[in-house]
Order: sequence, then structure tokens, then C-alpha cells
Amino acid sequence: MMKAESTLLNRVPEYPPALPWEVPACKVITLAPKQTRYCVVIPVINEGQKLKGQLHTMHQHALNERFDLLIADGGSSDGSTDPDFLKSVGVRALLIKKDTGKLSAQLRMAYAYALLQGYEGIITIDGNNKDSVVSIEQLAEALDTGHDYVQASRFIPGGQAIRTPWTRLLGIRLLHAPLISLAARHWLTDTTNGFRGYSRRYLLHPDVQPFRTVFDTYELLAYLSVRAGQLGLRVTERPAIRRYPPSGPVPTKINGLEGNLAILRILWNSVQGRYHPQNKGS
Repeated sequence: MMKAESTLLNRVPEYPPALPWEVPACKVITLAPKQTRYCVVIPVINEGQKLKGQLHTMHQHALNERFDLLIADGGSSDGSTDPDFLKSVGVRALLIKKDTGKLSAQLRMAYAYALLQGYEGIITIDGNNKDSVVSIEQLAEALDTGHDYVQASRFIPGGQAIRTPWTRLLGIRLLHAPLISLAARHWLTDTTNGFRGYSRRYLLHPDVQPFRTVFDTYELLAYLSVRAGQLGLRVTERPAIRRYPPSGPVPTKINGLEGNLAILRILWNSVQGRYHPQNKGS
């Protein structure tokens, strides 16, 4: 019998010394008990068959036996996050955002839940079936060896970039990755990739504070890419495959001039340190 909860956190813990978490209101549907040291957070909204195919693949590789799977749903209406289906492929919990905000709000919701559940690390992978799910194991191994931020990369030995749109390829390689690396004080090659891992220590560090409403759209990904290196925490990359479909629309939530300009603003703000805790609310 599935357990449904009307809210995520009625009593949210505080950072030392007394900085409250800002977590979106949401509904949690618990499908299985906590079993593993690390969890995998999969943010989605109307991913349809892409999500279903990815979860079937993860189930076939028994990843749900080694990692608790958490679906962070931004409000899907296509049936892809049906609880009965999710339970059949080994998902542990479905979190449904009932508040404003986009990807970063979904991640704040899921990361708060994961930390309160006691997970020692969190691996995040998109739910659009572009990434090599078997690479989750390599990110977990990096967390095991004491790394705090692990970035999956298609651009390092062992990784593959398959059918990456040329505009995106140039943007990552010539602009986004160099600027993020400069700010992070650590060379990173695939900085727009949402496939990454974080240690509990990193997310709870008092100079990180990811649970703030300034992280609403795509800000949290850029911020967490730079902050670990700035704080002297251990940063590394692990190879992964990112495969775009051979035809049809590019699976992305970032579209058009406005969407790309927003990403550039977030990049600049991250490089300038405008999301640091001392600039809260900026």
C-alpha cells in the first residue's frame, strides 16, 4: 500500500547557526522504504516515453537495487509519473511540486527530502533518456572515494557526445565550460550537463546553502558547479555518454532566444559570485 503525504516537510531543519531552508511545497508519495546509501534524483516534467524507457533500462540494470530512485516531478500531466508504473520499475518515492519555480525548485524539493532521509550523497540525472544510466555507478564510486562534486562528462576519455547539436557543443566548449572552470578554480568540461553527484557534506556546507528561492530556474546547476571548487572541496569528472535522438525535436526545456539569454545571465551571475550566501536574495 502506497503512503501519500500532503506536504514534504512540516518541520525543516536549519543550517548552523540558524538559516532556514526554503523548500517548495510539494506532495510525497512513498512507494518503498529507504534502502541505500545514495539516492538518484530524476527531475521531470512531461517526459512521456523517454522517462519510461529510461526507468525500464535502469530497472534492467538493477540500479534501483543499489540506489534509491526519487522522481522530482514539476507537474507532469502525461501519465508518465503514474505511481503504479513507478513502483513497478523500482522507484522509491515520487515528489510532486505544488509551488512556483522550475528545475531549481524541483531540485531544492528533492535534495531537502533526500538529506532529511539521511542519504550520504545524491546523484542527479535528467529524465529524458539522453544519458548513460550505467555511468551512475562511476559517479557513486567517486563519492565513495571522498569527492564532493562529481560531474559526468561526455568530453573526457571514455565519454561520448553523440549527435550533440553544434550550437550547444560550441556554447559549452567555448563559453560555458571555460567561464565556469575559471570561477570554480577547477577545470570542468561538461558544465551544462545535469548528470552529476553531490556529497552530503557539500550540500550541508554553511557556505553553500542551496535551499534559497534565488534558485528557481537553472541557477542551482551553475552555482553548484562553481561553489565546491571555491570552497576547496574535492571535485572530479567521470565519463558518460550523452546521446541526442537521430531525428525530431531536441529534448530540452531551454528554447529560443529568451531561454538562451537566461542561461547566459545565470552563467554571468555564477561567475560573479552573485548566488553566494552573503548575497542572499540578490
